[in-house]
Parts: sequence; C-alpha cells; structure tokens
Amino acid sequence: MSILQIGRRFCGPPNSGNGGYVCGLLSREVEGPTTAVLRAPIPLDTDLNLARADGGAALMNADGGLIAQGGPARQDLPEPPLTPTLDQGRAAGERHLGHTQRIHPICFTCGPERETGDGLRVFPGQVEGAATGVVACTWTPHPDFADADGTIGPEIVWAALDCPGYFAWVEGEGRHGALLGTMTGEVEAPVLAGREYVVLAWPLAREGRKETSGVALFDGDGRRVARGHQVWITLAPGGFGLRPRAAAATAGG
Repeated sequence: MSILQIGRRFCGPPNSGNGGYVCGLLSREVEGPTTAVLRAPIPLDTDLNLARADGGAALMNADGGLIAQGGPARQDLPEPPLTPTLDQGRAAGERHLGHTQRIHPICFTCGPERETGDGLRVFPGQVEGAATGVVACTWTPHPDFADADGTIGPEIVWAALDCPGYFAWVEGEGRHGALLGTMTGEVEAPVLAGREYVVLAWPLAREGRKETSGVALFDGDGRRVARGHQVWITLAPGGFGLRPRAAAATAGG
C-alpha cells in the first residue's frame, strides 16, 4: 500500500482528476496491455491509497472506497482506420471544435486555457476525407512532462489519448455529456519529449448509453507508438453531481 495524490494540475473537470491520466498511473502497476476502470470521481489534492495485488492495482479513498482499478487487459485493442501523416494531423487540429466553442477550457488534456507545459493542449478535429468522427491532431510532449531520460510516462501518454475518443463522437452527434468509464491501452514504443506525434481517434460502436472509441498515437514516420480502446458513458445533466462535458466538465474525462 502506498499513498499518492492527484494534483489539481491533472484535472479533467475542475474538481476531478483526468480519467486518462489516472488510468495511465494504474497501467504502471501492470505488465503489458492494461484495462483500467474508473468507479467514482477522482479527488484532487487528497491522499489516496494505492493497493497492489494479483498483477494489478486499486486506487481507494481514505475510507477504503474504490475509485479506480487496473489489471491485465480484458479488451482487444482495435486497429486504426488509417495512419495519419503529420500534415493531416496539423490540418485536422485546425478544425477542433474547441477553437470556436467553449467546451472544456481547463482540462489537462484538451483545455485551451492551459499553457504549454502546464496542460497537454491536444485539440483533435475531423480528418478531411475520412469517415465522420475520425479525428486527429498533432501533439508535441513538453519536456516538463518527461522523465530524466526524456521519455514521457504512460500516465501522460494515456492522458493525451483520453479526450480525443470523446471528440470522435462529438463530430457525429454534437456536444453531449459523457464520462470515461473504462480505458484499455498500451504504450508500444518510447514517446519522447520535443518530438511531434499525431493523435488519432475514431468511433467504434454505440450500445444504449455506452459509446466506444479507438485511439492511437503515431510518430512522425507513421509508426504507431500507443493505442487504446475506450468506453464512454453518456450522462444526463447533473449525472454524478457534475456538469456534463458539453457544459465543460465530466467526472473522468
């Protein structure tokens, strides 16, 4: 058992942790592809307990309530519909809806009000000529997020892949509230600070309130370096006591 805190810097909504970031933290405790499940909003600047067992880990609050858990992957990882070029990623990023609409301004992943080196500034938009909902953008990890050897940790890579899976559905359905419930992923090759990458996301299927997305990260030569599968839960206004993402917040996004 160890104690950790999710700092306010790593928020998704103003008062809850970024879902991809937390899932990525749990992936550090698992060998190979990981499935992480978010069970409750993630408290910020609060001592949390990380318990390791059976090849996985669970994150709990001070009262022992389960917040999130991770273990070996339970979901096959999808194949991307295309391999985007840097030029495609740059052009798609110019079409990001958050450039013209106030969607999620302070999110660690996609918040436009976060400065470079503070937030990730991942702004996916529709890829020209691709199926509706296939979104992409470029992302250059800032050195402030790197380990001593220049490698970007999995929690940052998973965070960069978080919100694009939501925007894949927004492109087809319009703005709506959604909560990241489950993320399965793997980092397949080192991601390095200062290099330009392309984030890609695409819708997979919808079943009731569940929307599933595929996400991937490519280097400038078109080599895939990370990929994932996401399950989003659409919310009615006020779900979990939080405003939905369409109104600038979700619990786990």
